[in-house]
Amino acid sequence: MDLLEPTRQAFALLLRGDPELLQIIWLSIWLSVTAILLISPPSIAFGVLLARRRFPGQRALVVLVQALLSFPTVVVGLVLYLLLSRRGPFGSLELLFTPTAIVIGYMVIAFPVLVTFTVSAVQGADPRVFETARSLGASGKRAALTTLSEVRFGIIAAVVTAFGRVISEVGCAIMIGGNIDGLTRNMPTAIALETSKGDFAQGIALGMVLMALALGINVAMAFLQGEGGLK
Repeated sequence: MDLLEPTRQAFALLLRGDPELLQIIWLSIWLSVTAILLISPPSIAFGVLLARRRFPGQRALVVLVQALLSFPTVVVGLVLYLLLSRRGPFGSLELLFTPTAIVIGYMVIAFPVLVTFTVSAVQGADPRVFETARSLGASGKRAALTTLSEVRFGIIAAVVTAFGRVISEVGCAIMIGGNIDGLTRNMPTAIALETSKGDFAQGIALGMVLMALALGINVAMAFLQGEGGLK
């Protein structure tokens, strides 16, 4: 297969700002950012709770959340499809095949990533940070925020990893979004559709954008970490 011509066409689509391509890119970024903004605060808070508190079943709960990391995303999509379909318990909300459904799916997928990374970061922090804050009169919430400040790069890594996972997600997005042109078609689903149709130019163009986003996000994270993150 000659890939030179489709690649040339892909660059042409990007350079001239093809409206359909830009709409797909914008929708994909918007859905992913919205999901991460909504799910990050409760996930990080839950991660801190799992890392700092001791209660019966805590270890089992941590293992369960970690196991969800390898849970097939298409199965997540199937479960949500059954819940949101007309015959499902939430069918009356009419969310299936809407951008909102995709955001919900992305939130479910991002949740174990954010919680697991947060637990790892907080458990790896010096326990004296929390204890010192408490001894100085800080509330439990304030002491937890102080600990989060100390492990902020680990939290940033959690958010970046979660974003990278959802923006490249295909299975769940197709199951509950339907890949509807102009409504729920995002970059991964568009790549799958156009490639199956033999239209490699748009698929290659969107793949370039995804790779550029991944590179840009990681460079930005390294910059935030300072010179040490670039070594």
